[in-house]
Amino acid sequence: MAGFRRLADFNGRDRRSQFWPYALTVVGLSFVGLWLGMIPAMTAIFEQASAVAATHPEAATVVSGPGHYSVEIHDEAFMPDMGPFFLVLRIGVAAIVILLAAAVTRRLHDTGRAGYWGLPPVIFLTICLTAFPTVMARLMAEEGPDMSLFMLLFLNNFLYIASLIGLIILLSLDSKTTANRYGPPAT
Repeated sequence: MAGFRRLADFNGRDRRSQFWPYALTVVGLSFVGLWLGMIPAMTAIFEQASAVAATHPEAATVVSGPGHYSVEIHDEAFMPDMGPFFLVLRIGVAAIVILLAAAVTRRLHDTGRAGYWGLPPVIFLTICLTAFPTVMARLMAEEGPDMSLFMLLFLNNFLYIASLIGLIILLSLDSKTTANRYGPPAT
């Protein structure tokens, strides 16, 4: 696929038939990679929660039955470390953005638009990945949740989804059949 050979090439144009197979391959492989990376992170979190339930039963509620087992931690001091989970998520999202950046730019060029049209979803996603751990910590705090932060994150996520849908629409538009400021039509 040309997309893998042109990872750092932000110049020129890509037709839909060049872009979409590459983009879907990157997204599909990235989801598999994220899933595989999340398994150890989630296992560690679950093991930490189970250890808290075993050593401090007053700080946790365990519910188990046929086919399910859950641990709810009541004391913030005993909450498992979510850092590895967010690290895997951030690395995975960064990989997706890096692998798609040039291809998205070339595809936008093919529709006559600047590559900057691809930035809004990245900005909103970065805000979410940066703010989410803080918002979750505040929601779990003993003094009660801070709903204003939650609502700001909710609005940010709404804007992320809207901008992502808008970008997908732009990426799906027909190619310009004539040369434009980004070069001749892709072959």
